[in-house]
Amino acid sequence: MEGPPFSPLPLPDDIQVENDHDSPTTQQLVGSLPFSATCIRIARDSYPNLRAMRSVTSMASLSDEGTGYKTLEGEYGYVLEDVPHFTDYLPDLPTFTNPLQNHPAYKTVKQYWVNDEDSVPLKIVHGLNTPRGVHLRRAGPRQKVYFEADEVLPCIVTCGGLCPGLNTVIRELVCGLFHMYNVTKVLGIERGYKGFYSRNTVEMTPKSVNDIHKRGGTVIGTSRGGHDTIKIVDNIQDKGINQVYIIGGDGTQKGASDIYKEIRRRGLKVAVVGIPKTIDNDIAVIDKSFGFDSAVTEAQRAINAAHVEAESGENGIGLVKLMGRYSGFIAMYATLASRDVDCCLIPESPFYLEGKGGLFEFMEKRLKEYGHMVIVVAEGAGQKLIAQSAQSMDTADASGNRLLLDIGLWLSHKIKGHFSSRKITINLKYIDPTYMIRAIPSNASDNVYCTLLSHSAIHGAMAGYTGFCVGQVNGRHTYIPFHRVIQKRNKVCITDRMWARLLSSTNQPSFFSLKDVEESKQSEMTKPPSVPKLTINGEKSH
Repeated sequence: MEGPPFSPLPLPDDIQVENDHDSPTTQQLVGSLPFSATCIRIARDSYPNLRAMRSVTSMASLSDEGTGYKTLEGEYGYVLEDVPHFTDYLPDLPTFTNPLQNHPAYKTVKQYWVNDEDSVPLKIVHGLNTPRGVHLRRAGPRQKVYFEADEVLPCIVTCGGLCPGLNTVIRELVCGLFHMYNVTKVLGIERGYKGFYSRNTVEMTPKSVNDIHKRGGTVIGTSRGGHDTIKIVDNIQDKGINQVYIIGGDGTQKGASDIYKEIRRRGLKVAVVGIPKTIDNDIAVIDKSFGFDSAVTEAQRAINAAHVEAESGENGIGLVKLMGRYSGFIAMYATLASRDVDCCLIPESPFYLEGKGGLFEFMEKRLKEYGHMVIVVAEGAGQKLIAQSAQSMDTADASGNRLLLDIGLWLSHKIKGHFSSRKITINLKYIDPTYMIRAIPSNASDNVYCTLLSHSAIHGAMAGYTGFCVGQVNGRHTYIPFHRVIQKRNKVCITDRMWARLLSSTNQPSFFSLKDVEESKQSEMTKPPSVPKLTINGEKSH
């Protein structure tokens, strides 16, 4: 039975590749993403075995050299955003029985193998007549693998900033490869991407990594920048590495995508797998990033200390700066969990200081009523305000991250100046726990999450998948195409119920000025009549 006519998925008109990656260049893709011959019109029940679909797409994708997007369609608006597979460009590879079949810990588990047709929906809330929507391939072990144990030579690299759980991911990758798939050698690439061509590798075993999860940081080191695709792939090829596990943020995954494309161009049987890492929880698509729970828990200690200091002094003010360069998730969740915070400031929600409805007016009212208050501010909040009275924000670090001006110190000085001018005595204590939080080991919840991510990555690489990230989506572990992770950041939606819950908890103002309100009203009055949006396969275009 023929599937519905193929139409490209609706995508934003302007897709930005963020500017803070460890790869050599940054680019902006304007217009919709290219859907090439790899987008195949196939009804799901036309090919009950998705492996047959892979063989069809491999023929069409060769001319694309791995740059196309592998999308399969089924009935009722079902779309699978698939990830690349070895058979897309190496069609005659042999397969082997998965060694887990005879593993004493797994052979008694019922339905342990993941069905090739299993997928996970990106959107789980649907109306009565809405299409099934976009799905991702479900992660997990397959009955057939594309590597024999004695031929596997994997490597692990960590890039970017520190985050709780890095050592746990490293440990579980090493132990999983050894204990589940009988791999006998795993290499660690020291100091990030540049370690591929400028440093020695270190051999890791289950014994050598046995207790590293109890320590913060990363035992193989990390760095920013240093990405040189050709040098890295040359090194991978020279050393005989055939599985590459890359742990890092959206910029690191952009570099991983470039590595995958070059490996595919050369026709190498090398699996490239990304494990998203960001303490700010700003990776798109996934439910959360590893280390986020640990960071929020540790942030509580700083907030509790600020609250103790504030309530112990006359007109006490506790000001805590937390991580959140572009996304304020740590500040928001720490505020909600604490219940001691009176005001939370994040990058997504602009605020102002002076005038009616401003921060200073709210602070005066709260101090008059309670005698103390606690403010939590994310590091990326208020940057435009600081820029008006400080240097330009155009400088960047080695990864391309914009170097932020210190909102905590700036806000401390502004608060002290305001109350001093009104001859009101305050006792302000400023706490910045940023590097303390980054350096802690992961908590119990994150340790379990890191284990599941690592095992999913291993299962995917052994099954022949490549050019993907692992991540939990709607509670299920999935294989996510690189482009989904790197095309945009996850940010707090200030029109969402979660932000409304925070405003209700703190009773802080929204900080929308009268000018903002008037401009919004004027915009609504002058807006031309809306034009009905086109519908493609039951979904509205954007």
